[in-house]
Amino acid sequence: MINFSSPDLTQHPPRSLRVRLGGYAHLPRLLDKARAVIAGKGGDYHYNCPLDKLFFTFTNIDPDAMLAEIKTGKTDLAMLAWVEARAKRLPHEVVAWSTWAEQVGPGGKEGHEWIASVLGERKSERDDIRSYADLLDHDDYLSYGGKA
Repeated sequence: MINFSSPDLTQHPPRSLRVRLGGYAHLPRLLDKARAVIAGKGGDYHYNCPLDKLFFTFTNIDPDAMLAEIKTGKTDLAMLAWVEARAKRLPHEVVAWSTWAEQVGPGGKEGHEWIASVLGERKSERDDIRSYADLLDHDDYLSYGGKA
């Protein structure tokens, strides 16, 4: 069984970017990564990566302040309350941002070439990877024994 209060990302991936908490896409994944990094079990995952920074920009939350709060051992629901008290976003803004976050992709030629190179390195023949969420889900699957 996975212990989400202290995940070991050397043994399993964080939750998908598509999993939502309080309507926020990526928040559960961000919490998993932070908790694992705090416990020294982050593996190849990093807290405050570029996708995390998109969340921090949208919510206007300081990543160091959030990490300090996570270190206190708060549950997902307690962290959601903490985020909501600081983000001051309306529900429809959260829904719109989360929908965008699930669908955002590289946009230009260079970004698509980068995704293709990542898939090539993984020896994946998938041709339906369009967003960063698609790529993360596929990479997490392959990283823990899934077949390309």
